[in-house]
Amino acid sequence: MNLLTQKSQLKISILVSDLSTSGAGRWGGESVRSFLLAQALIRLGHKVEIVGFVFGQESNITSKADIVVTQVTGYNYPKFFKSATQVLRNLDSDIIYAMRPKSTTFGLAILKRLRTKIPIILDIDDWELSWYGGETWQYRPSLKQLYRDIFKPDGALRYPDHPFYINILESITNKANAITIHTKFLQEKFGGIYVPNGKDTELFNPDKYDPAACRNYFGWSDYRILMFPGAPRPYKGVEDVLTALDILNQPDLKLVIVGGSPYDDYDAQLMEKWGRWIIKLPKSPATEMPKIVAAAHVVVVPQRNTPAALAQFPLKLTDGMAMAKPILATKVGDIPEIVGETAYLVDSGDSEAIATNIQLIFDDLSLANEKGLQARQRCIEKYSISAMSSTLDSIIKSL
Repeated sequence: MNLLTQKSQLKISILVSDLSTSGAGRWGGESVRSFLLAQALIRLGHKVEIVGFVFGQESNITSKADIVVTQVTGYNYPKFFKSATQVLRNLDSDIIYAMRPKSTTFGLAILKRLRTKIPIILDIDDWELSWYGGETWQYRPSLKQLYRDIFKPDGALRYPDHPFYINILESITNKANAITIHTKFLQEKFGGIYVPNGKDTELFNPDKYDPAACRNYFGWSDYRILMFPGAPRPYKGVEDVLTALDILNQPDLKLVIVGGSPYDDYDAQLMEKWGRWIIKLPKSPATEMPKIVAAAHVVVVPQRNTPAALAQFPLKLTDGMAMAKPILATKVGDIPEIVGETAYLVDSGDSEAIATNIQLIFDDLSLANEKGLQARQRCIEKYSISAMSSTLDSIIKSL
């Protein structure tokens, strides 16, 4: 019998590459994959800490009553070795849970295991190389460029999570003791055990909210509200919904975008072209999101068929499901399997079909709301924090 099976409570360190507000620290971390895993592990009775880097940006993450958060200032190479040493010294856990195959996470976990034999679970919730061209990405510098990338202060290879290092680490993911993924696309690529993102269905409980009162609170009583409760990006298809609103041309229809993009000025581009249809809400803590989603008539998840979208589990989908909202989504990646028969599904990029289904939903809102109730039940059974905990328990016992 190994040590892990002898202990009822384990200390598990979740190693994160970026705890800044543009990384795992966005929205206070509450709805980000690493914190969802932490909640699921705590429900199993384990002690959980989150350890991560902050590279030159602010972070609004703080330790909570049940999760210790340790932030380490990150630097580029060669100063990164100092940051890495600090992290390695603090990893005195029973299991390291490395988030994504990066130097700052999986790479450090492997170094720690070489000295201590601590088992590693690797979580892959995105295909990192997809942001650099995927399988076609190559690093073939000239000798002069290689010298610059290594020795110049702003050299590309001084960045710890440069795709050169990611490419190497993606090729050795089988060195982890276990792998967890959250989409079938990633499972086909890396193997591993399917652990979809869970939702706190007690926090996201529609019985606690009156939708009409919530709309009145936000000043939306005169509108029919479509909601995209996340950060818009081109591959997330928000433009397709806005084009559908152009087609319908019904002034009381509005698209509420919650939080906006922390990466660039994409929000401003959307507002410039489609401002008459958009209502923007600022970033909100997870505890406020149920009230916001309750105010929606429909939650839209219009993902486009791209590698970036295929690799991701859209959390906004389970926001709507948990709050028993009608869901209008595209047939991309795992979405059809996640929602089953409880949503309105259209082909990716088909604004005409999106417009038709928006009209269909509002023509029979009672039927749409019934589908929403079915979606909540499906979320509780398959995509809750409790469902996550059950799968993780089996993984840990198998180590």
